Amino acid sequence: MSSTAKQRSAWRDVPSEQWNDLRWQLSNLVRTTDELGALLGLPERELSAIRAQSQRFRWAISPYYFSLIDPSDPSDPICRMVVPSADEDTSEGEDDPLGEKRDQVAPGLTHRYPDRVLFVVTSFCSSYCRFCIRKRNWRHSDAARSRAEIDEAIAYLRAHEEVRDVLISGGDPLTLPHEQLEYILSQVRSVPHVELVRIGSREPVMLPMRFDDALLRLLDRHGPLWINTHFNHPRELTEEAARATEKLARLGIPLGNQTVLLAGVNDDLPTLKALFQGLLRIRVRPYYLYQADPVVGAMHLRTSVERGIELIEGLRGHTTGLAVPTFVVDAPGGGGKIPVGPEYVVERRDGAIVLRNYAGETFVYKDPTMTAKSPRKRALPLIPTAAERDGE
Repeated sequence: MSSTAKQRSAWRDVPSEQWNDLRWQLSNLVRTTDELGALLGLPERELSAIRAQSQRFRWAISPYYFSLIDPSDPSDPICRMVVPSADEDTSEGEDDPLGEKRDQVAPGLTHRYPDRVLFVVTSFCSSYCRFCIRKRNWRHSDAARSRAEIDEAIAYLRAHEEVRDVLISGGDPLTLPHEQLEYILSQVRSVPHVELVRIGSREPVMLPMRFDDALLRLLDRHGPLWINTHFNHPRELTEEAARATEKLARLGIPLGNQTVLLAGVNDDLPTLKALFQGLLRIRVRPYYLYQADPVVGAMHLRTSVERGIELIEGLRGHTTGLAVPTFVVDAPGGGGKIPVGPEYVVERRDGAIVLRNYAGETFVYKDPTMTAKSPRKRALPLIPTAAERDGE
């Protein structure tokens, strides 16, 4: 596990008390091209590209997260995730690859799956990932930001008793002022049929000093909560991050992790294995490995789906199952998450199937209900998309 104390050479004169202060971090975000160029020694070609990117997509990097970058490595994986570059072709990709806007039923509220909703409550992050699926919100936000918009979304929840699970996301909802976050959580919790409240946050990764006593008390008041965080590389598993996840775990908040498979960042077996095993050490369960979506300007960060399947196969059986997430592809246009993985059923026979294990060995498994021609059960249909509801 790394410690940023050894890596923050650009801020070597900043006392630890300031470095670990949330307000100091937020007031010293790296957000100008000149500062970025000086810190990384970027050539003029890159600086020109960053200036151009800044016209369309915002960027900012906290000193803490910036300190994880190795400026001597031109292919540094942390840099690749958050620093704009000349590789970003904004003529390719989509603004809304998952079709969230089409299934939006109230401000910030997307209802796609039968019993759960996505509730986007901010477009702000302390650092901005270049592969973010909601880069469109950095310009024209779909988030429910005012109390009137939040109330409209809550009214929808009250009217739809089939909804039992609310995922609060953004941007990053844990960057909100405490008063606003308190209001959102209290209103969601007041809906009688909502059983499960989840928060999606990258703050344990980007700015772990946010988890002070005041925020922890706020979260504890509205439990039980689940938090899904977003570690993508082993270098993000710092001592500071571990302290943040420890605090959350001690509140009884289960922690899951959603990793995005990214070319040049984590698309190799040693990196993913180190990441997932490291997450377990800090009490975070690897939950999903996402195929990177075709977001505008992020095509250079995508791998093939086949590569993701190969990586999952390289993990399965070679480390604990707790360290093997589900590899999913988000179907375009709002089709939802589809799990994909290696094929371990080699053959189907009457009364048996032939299985392949992680070592390539095959086994006949007797299954009296199985016939070679047995049809597979059809999956339950999704709720209609907005387009289907509108008769398109």
